[in-house]
Amino acid sequence: MRRLTLVISAFFLMVSCQTVPYTHRKSLVLIPQPLELELGLNTYREILSKSRLSHNRKWITMVNRVGRRIARAANHPSYRWEFKVIKNDKVINAFCLPGGKIAVYTGLMKLVSNDAELATVIGHEVGHAIARHGAERMSYLLLAELGGMALQEALKKKPRKTLKLAMIAYGAGVTLGVILPYSRLQEYEADHIGLILMAKAGYDPHVALTFWEKMYRKFRGKEPPEFLSTHPLTRHRIERIKKLIPEAMRYYHKR
Repeated sequence: MRRLTLVISAFFLMVSCQTVPYTHRKSLVLIPQPLELELGLNTYREILSKSRLSHNRKWITMVNRVGRRIARAANHPSYRWEFKVIKNDKVINAFCLPGGKIAVYTGLMKLVSNDAELATVIGHEVGHAIARHGAERMSYLLLAELGGMALQEALKKKPRKTLKLAMIAYGAGVTLGVILPYSRLQEYEADHIGLILMAKAGYDPHVALTFWEKMYRKFRGKEPPEFLSTHPLTRHRIERIKKLIPEAMRYYHKR
């Protein structure tokens, strides 16, 4: 009983409350930010070690150009921003890991028509990072998979398991159970933050609506049931974006 009490006490001492930027939601994160950045960097290196980078100069230039404008809007000077294009036409995705490590897959680049559409995607992914969604999900995964083991201890004792959980937490995997509905909340939140970031970067937030409507038409009937997906159905995302655009437009200044 004494051991259990000590574990529970240590757990609550580790919990920190943070306010998500722009949405003002209160979230609980068990992971100190320096360790989060370290884990994000390790995950980034792991992904790149197993990936091929694209040599398409047009796409590389585009991702760097848009990424830097979104990064300036995010205003996280402690982040060391990097921008990559990963060659995989089958993956229609992108990510931003803690510390500002951004990658866009060629499968997504083939669907992007202009800078503002790409800003929709990168703004969303940077929204995940500055809201610390990865650390929030990682906290729940540590509890579920490693019995609440502290991250420092997990990194030492189970480094491969911890890295696998990190890849899930940062959107590189899928898990079933209680995490999924919460992840959809984070997806909507990243949409919210992303719209504001793209507006602050000088991209018209209305293009986000155009982009997602295009995605809806392309993948209509091919999406999994929402309860089996970490991402909300596109039509639900579009409905929410319509409601958020007026707020985002308050930050918009055309460049």
